[in-house]
Amino acid sequence: MHTDIIEMDSPEMLESMLTEHAAVLLLFGAPNCGVCQTLKPRIAEMLAQAFPQMRMAYIDCQAQGEIAASRNVFALPVVECVFYGKTFGRFSKVFSLADIRGALARPYALTVAE
Repeated sequence: MHTDIIEMDSPEMLESMLTEHAAVLLLFGAPNCGVCQTLKPRIAEMLAQAFPQMRMAYIDCQAQGEIAASRNVFALPVVECVFYGKTFGRFSKVFSLADIRGALARPYALTVAE
C-alpha cells in the first residue's frame, strides 16, 4: 500500500492539482538532495497508512525553479500541507515525520468528514 507521488512538471499542473483535490501534500526537493530523496518514499508510506485520501506532489526545484520561487522555497527540503488551496503547515530543513503527521491530523479529519 502506497500513495502515488505525482511529479509536477509545470505551474499549471500544480494549480490544477491544488484545485481538483481537497488535501495535497507538496514535497519540494532536488535529485542531488539526499534528505529529499530519503523523505519521499517515507512520506508516501505515511500518507498511505494514515491519510489515504491525501494526494502527494513532488516538485523538483532544479527543473521547476519557477514553481519553487512562486511558493517561496529557497532551501530544501520543504513540505507544504495544503487543504482547499490554503497552506495549513509548512516545514523546512529540519523536521520529522511526526511533525508532518501532527500538522495533517486535524485538517485531514475535518476534510474527510465532509
